[in-house]
Amino acid sequence: MSIEIKNIVKRFGDFTALNNVSLTVKDGELIALLGPSGSGKTTLLRIIGGIEFQDAGDITIDGVNSMELNARNRRVGFVFQHYALFRHMTVFENIAFGLKVRPKSTRPAPAQIKEKVFTLLKLIQLERLAERYPHQLSGGQKQRVALARALAVEPRVLLLDEPFGSLDAKVRRDLRQWLRRLHKEVQVTSVFVTHDQEEALEVADRVVIINEGQIQQIGTPNEVYHKPANAFVYNFLGNVNLFHSRIEDGKVFLGDTSLDLKTEMKEDPKAGVVYVRPHLLEIRREAAPQSIRAQINAINAAGPLVKCELLSDAQDVIQVEISHERFRELVLKKNEIVFVSPKNMPFLSEDYSI
Repeated sequence: MSIEIKNIVKRFGDFTALNNVSLTVKDGELIALLGPSGSGKTTLLRIIGGIEFQDAGDITIDGVNSMELNARNRRVGFVFQHYALFRHMTVFENIAFGLKVRPKSTRPAPAQIKEKVFTLLKLIQLERLAERYPHQLSGGQKQRVALARALAVEPRVLLLDEPFGSLDAKVRRDLRQWLRRLHKEVQVTSVFVTHDQEEALEVADRVVIINEGQIQQIGTPNEVYHKPANAFVYNFLGNVNLFHSRIEDGKVFLGDTSLDLKTEMKEDPKAGVVYVRPHLLEIRREAAPQSIRAQINAINAAGPLVKCELLSDAQDVIQVEISHERFRELVLKKNEIVFVSPKNMPFLSEDYSI
């Protein structure tokens, strides 16, 4: 079930929530809408579901204009952040609800409903909890029940609005992996809203990055992370070091250090910002071409990588992540003077504030 979104505009008074947004969601694809709070991602999700209506533009679901379909006829399943389970109903009754309230002509027989519910309970791995009530479940179990309830009515499109936002970090990680496996099994076209970069990169087939009501980039997790379209995307996805630089005769300088960067900027600016992720920086004992002199302020060796915080001679705070093997090789200590250099070509953008 494909979704075609063309030139969507949505305003709330003087505020433009979505500005000329276009996107195609392929049949069976899991798309993540990723962006900061207020970027417009949830508004777009609600428009797809028929809860909100656009001021301009068109959305077609499986070739049918959505304006010709009300929310019920769109056959969209919703999963919200706060579960929205019926507290007075058991797990079984919650999942069966959408089937039991169908018009009599399309309502399955009780035996069919029971079979469907237990198939979904097996899918979400909660077969033994059918007779429990929501207050007897953990947060992760509640969210799985909410997802099963949305799937019970066999939606053409599944919409998930920050579904793991109220859960603790470990449960979120477990549910992300579970959702990815579930999607491969059910293959329903899904749109997933999140502000969590790690969540989007781990779960989605493609990521749509939105800021201030406009799409900044669309691509696979690998594409948006390793080939960011602009400075916002680079800065938004994961940790990043920002260095204010000056540009002279086409060369980029961080203090007195010249970086071998090609500048293809408009208006030939005299300043720019260099973006480098912590794991793309190397620490050396001796100066090397394109290296920056810095003092080690802190070392955190917990976790899969050793995280080092340094202060350059230009008073820039630098975050570097290295392997434990490299850390043991260098025998780094706090307050030592070392040299930091990029492993590959950093990302450079204009800086009009200097």
